[in-house]
Parts: sequence; C-alpha cells; structure tokens
Amino acid sequence: MVTVLIMITVLLIASSLYYFFQNKTFQQSYFNVGLFVKLFMVMTVVLLGFSLVYYLLSLRGVVLVQSLSSMKAIEPTALNLLYFSSETILSVGYGDMLPVGPARFFAMIESMVGILLPTAYFARTFSEARKRE
Repeated sequence: MVTVLIMITVLLIASSLYYFFQNKTFQQSYFNVGLFVKLFMVMTVVLLGFSLVYYLLSLRGVVLVQSLSSMKAIEPTALNLLYFSSETILSVGYGDMLPVGPARFFAMIESMVGILLPTAYFARTFSEARKRE
C-alpha cells in the first residue's frame, strides 16, 4: 500500500513539473530550459564528485560525526555520503552529520559551489533575456 501511495505521489509531482514547463506564461518568461537542464546536470555531477571525495577521505579516517562533543563516527556508506553531499551543496545543512578533518574544507568548497552555480545560472538567464529584448 505504501509503495502505491509513493508511486501516486511521484506521478503527481512529475505531472506538476510537466504542467509548469508546458504553461504558456512560463514559456514567455526568462526561463531557459536548456540552461536549467545544464545546471541540473552540472550540480548532479558536482554532488556525486564530492560524495566520492568524502569516500576517499574516509579511507584515511573519520569524515562525518554526529556531533562535535561526542565525535561519534557516522558510517561512510554511499547513501550517507550522498546525503551529506546533497545537504551541503543545497545549503540545507540539517546538522545531523558534521564533517571533521579535511572533509570540512571540501564541505566549505562544495557549499560555495552550491550557492554560486545557481547564481551564475540566474545571471546568465537574465543576461540572455536582455539580449533578446
């Protein structure tokens, strides 16, 4: 039953996104679908790349802990590292996983990339829109 509800929810989300991109008001906006897809792909590759960096760092020692006071290590599974990388690049930072050691530097770089890439996307979109006008 839960699987069916999840599938229905995913279909609703997909249909909402489809409606959004097919809406005539949207099509007349400054939004550039090609540039959006490029941004999505680049951010996905960066996210996966940083997940791999965290994994490689974990071969040398602990990279993620639950808290700085307890320093209880979090197992560096692919899912944990992908989750941490996702919350870092999206600047969510729930605080349930904290980087330690060299991973702190890479988390800082990843969060800067996560802020600067979308900013550059919007700047380029507006620049292209002005050129068309």
